[in-house]
Amino acid sequence: MAETDDILMDAEDDARCVEYIRNYLPQEVKEKFTDDDLYYFLDVIYDYYANSGIFDAEPDEEGYVDIDLDEVVDYVIKKAKKEDMGVFEHDDVLFVVQGEMEYSESSMN
Repeated sequence: MAETDDILMDAEDDARCVEYIRNYLPQEVKEKFTDDDLYYFLDVIYDYYANSGIFDAEPDEEGYVDIDLDEVVDYVIKKAKKEDMGVFEHDDVLFVVQGEMEYSESSMN
């Protein structure tokens, strides 16, 4: 039962994150992405974090881990193209990645 609860909590958190990102995006970028696109991007961003070693990185004196946003964006764009999800512009996906980071930071506080 705990696993089901974890899945539901993850789904609820993803929904809150997608809503946060949707509100974070400039109007002209909002119109380019569906909610399905945003959920897909979230999955790919989390995949990047899990496979890049970021979770194992040592935080700096202030407790932060340096994340190269351009690397994350390039990873998302490359994977989306490979998986036939579409071709996306770097600057548009950068807003999504920044929105996800902002959401993650705000939910930690």
